[in-house]
Amino acid sequence: MIDLSQLDEDQRVAATAPRGPVCILAGAGTGKTRTITYRIAHLIDNGFVGQHRVLAVTFTSRAAGEMRDRLTRMGIGAVQARTFHAAALRQLRYFWPQVAGDLPWRLIDNKFPLVGRAARSVGLPTTKDSVRDLLGEIEWAKASLITADGYAGSVDKHRRTPPADAAKVAEVYRRYEQAKTTPEGMLLDFDDLLLHVAGALENAPGVAEEFRQQYRSFVVDEYQDITPLQQRVLEAWLGERDDLTVVGDANQTIYSFTGATPDYLLGFSRTYENATVVKLQRDYRSTPQVTQLANTVISKATGRVAGTRLELTGMRPAGPEPTFRSFPDEPTEAREVAGEILSLLNKGVPASEIAVLYRINAQSQAFEQALADAGISYQVRGGEGFFHRPEIRDALAELTKASRRDDLPPDPVAITKAALAPLGLTTTEPEGAQARERWQSLRAFVDLVTEIAQSKPGIDLPGVIANLRQRAEAKQPPTLQSVTLASLHAAKGLEWDAVFLVGLVENTLPISHAIKAGDAQIEEERRLFYVGVTRAREHLVCSWSLARQEGGRATRSRTRFLDGIAPELDAPKSTKATGRPKRCKVCDTPLSSPAEKVLGRHESCPPGAEQEVFESLRSWRAGIAKEEGIPAYMVFSDATLMAVAETLPENEAELLSISGIGPIKVERYGADLLGALHLHR
Repeated sequence: MIDLSQLDEDQRVAATAPRGPVCILAGAGTGKTRTITYRIAHLIDNGFVGQHRVLAVTFTSRAAGEMRDRLTRMGIGAVQARTFHAAALRQLRYFWPQVAGDLPWRLIDNKFPLVGRAARSVGLPTTKDSVRDLLGEIEWAKASLITADGYAGSVDKHRRTPPADAAKVAEVYRRYEQAKTTPEGMLLDFDDLLLHVAGALENAPGVAEEFRQQYRSFVVDEYQDITPLQQRVLEAWLGERDDLTVVGDANQTIYSFTGATPDYLLGFSRTYENATVVKLQRDYRSTPQVTQLANTVISKATGRVAGTRLELTGMRPAGPEPTFRSFPDEPTEAREVAGEILSLLNKGVPASEIAVLYRINAQSQAFEQALADAGISYQVRGGEGFFHRPEIRDALAELTKASRRDDLPPDPVAITKAALAPLGLTTTEPEGAQARERWQSLRAFVDLVTEIAQSKPGIDLPGVIANLRQRAEAKQPPTLQSVTLASLHAAKGLEWDAVFLVGLVENTLPISHAIKAGDAQIEEERRLFYVGVTRAREHLVCSWSLARQEGGRATRSRTRFLDGIAPELDAPKSTKATGRPKRCKVCDTPLSSPAEKVLGRHESCPPGAEQEVFESLRSWRAGIAKEEGIPAYMVFSDATLMAVAETLPENEAELLSISGIGPIKVERYGADLLGALHLHR
């Protein structure tokens, strides 16, 4: 018999609930996988079902593997734990002769060419991104049980923004489906596996009877992410029976763009009036400080999902409070995050237990650069490193091609924008997920070129290209002992000791197209932020920057999801937004480079401080850098040290008024720096 003493009170109630419909509402970190494996073991130990008669379905192969490992360790390895598609593929291979005779079929390994030909035949673009967006729309429609004939009429109902004219998308969908019937037999995609299994069980009594004799009890993990097509398969599996256990958390519904809906989870007790519903709210992953922030974030949710809100209780010992950081620009934010990561590493936190999470993949570039500059190994999860992305390789190739021309204007930024226009760099963000992600990466590439041009006045295009290649080559290969960079979607289901949630600004989180789509999509963005918060076990830092580039205008505003949570930062100090002088304080002419804007004067203009003060501060900085084992510039840049030497600040408030010095730097170095200045006042 299994030892139920390993479970807490709520987990025990869920594991030992009577055979029949059971809904487990499990918050982040509350031990849902442990609970459902114990429930399966309990049903088997008490003779309610044989282990060969249980089918547990998950949404990822990784989760299915983890469940199989746990079940095997508990001595019930005969339980089937598979993804929906893996289970359907296995079943269809077995039942196909009974429903289709000797009609041959095979699984499509690449849908791209079929969709591309269909798109070309109706006059739509066939670029990689365009075809990927069309393919994504077809997959959403099939997952939502919407046919090609019904697609155009469903767009408004579901508040969809199709990647092209809805009627043309519907025609692409129709021709794609027609192309899968060939003289050699039928071609099936992954959604077809589910459709054919459901159809076989619904329309072939013999098939349904044989299947239902085999499987008697079903468990569905992450039930908030189920699609209408997957629900149809589940109902076909069950028939008139109700031996079903589902587990999920509506607060973590973040895949509605694929057709996922929490409606089945939220309506479970109405579908099964005799259902047992159990809430798991003891969070064994995160400290009370992290769970309190998570509770506060999700408490502001609106709409139907908020109706089953879970209140997490952190079960770990108390830890540090989550911190909130505002920075003048994105490169500064990235460098400060890298500095904090170095501090954590020096304190013994393993690199593999640290993550930097962002909303879109294009945000990774600044943090990849800052980590590489600081000598910190990293890996990009759920995506490629910035310089390895196809669109960035294409951009660099186009720029190299442009550099061979003789009639180029002197501005490398203007050349870059023109060279990238054929690759998809438009003046406004396009529709379609793939096109949008490509556009965001290209825009980040232009921002990088702009940063290089501003930091090296007079640099020509070959110089910019050489700088870009140097940055690309400096990237360290991923290792197991490395910091993780990941999008919030890619981070779902994972956890780390320390999490940095970065780039928390309006139009990025929530993303701009969600703001256009309305309240439902904005609420999904809030849940995405909640997922990010709940990835942290102990250390959590939330940060944002007011400008994209160093010296840029402070046009950004912090995400609305922090309103009322970090009230002391609701109105950033004007010194952070606009504190950099625009004109030289010596000759009163405009400043151009970021370094000059930090100094407040041209580098060619005479400094207002004795050179010995500056040299003294450089010696002080070298000692600090050696002691901490970091590059000197990670302490303070030369421009910042010169600004300090010229202003001779007397307290921490005056230090904060100097560009390049934020709260983190003051906390870490403020007292020492003021002490170093004492003899020079």
